[in-house]
Amino acid sequence: MNFNKILTIFLILFLTACQQIDGDRKVINYSNYLKYSNTGFTLVYNEQLKKDNKISKKIDDRALIIFHKKIKKNSFVKITNPANNKSIIAKVISNNAQFSDFYNSVITSRIANELSIDLDEPYVDLVLISENSTFIAKKAKTFDEEKNVAEKAPVDGITIDNLGTDLNKKNKLKKNNFLYSIKIADFYYKDSAENMILRIKNETNLKNPLIKKLSKTKYRVLLGPFSDIKKLEQSFDEIKLLEFDNLEILKDA
Repeated sequence: MNFNKILTIFLILFLTACQQIDGDRKVINYSNYLKYSNTGFTLVYNEQLKKDNKISKKIDDRALIIFHKKIKKNSFVKITNPANNKSIIAKVISNNAQFSDFYNSVITSRIANELSIDLDEPYVDLVLISENSTFIAKKAKTFDEEKNVAEKAPVDGITIDNLGTDLNKKNKLKKNNFLYSIKIADFYYKDSAENMILRIKNETNLKNPLIKKLSKTKYRVLLGPFSDIKKLEQSFDEIKLLEFDNLEILKDA
């Protein structure tokens, strides 16, 4: 009798846990992103993207704000341009805007201008700022003030004309060859990394996965390198079907 009771309780707990797991798949579990960071390409907003349905929402191009799919609304992020180490703090104002998963965010042209981002290669490092940070309380108080200043500025006052002319010409002279890889994941054991390689080859048409040994206990699975952004994006779109957590694009990996 006691055995049957214990078995019944075990089955109830097991089924409840399964239901919880199934339910979690339907929503974003923000707790997983408390230490979120991602390196990859960003999408610099312009009106034509909206007209071409490449993005579902408009954004105030004069403000220090972004769209992001995985970080909750009203969070703050630090965005850095690795090419020059310029950084800026921006606020996530929407996490339900639709745009290609190839991009880790949508930023305004003001942010692009502030960071001197190369529009032909808009590569950024994005890090979530913890809500426990003392910076957040200070930034939250001043953000509305900054927003009011941006709203009063004429749209033409914040443009990316310089990026499209002198800045891009300057960047192109200094630019290294385009060479990026897709980071799938890091593993403690080499066997685990090799199993991931097999899965990629068996479940996709991608034939260029590789393992890079970073240390005795760290093995990185990569796709690439790619010297063309179109091939990079095509491979990214295919590998994302395997539903990896946080794919990243690494330069010269």
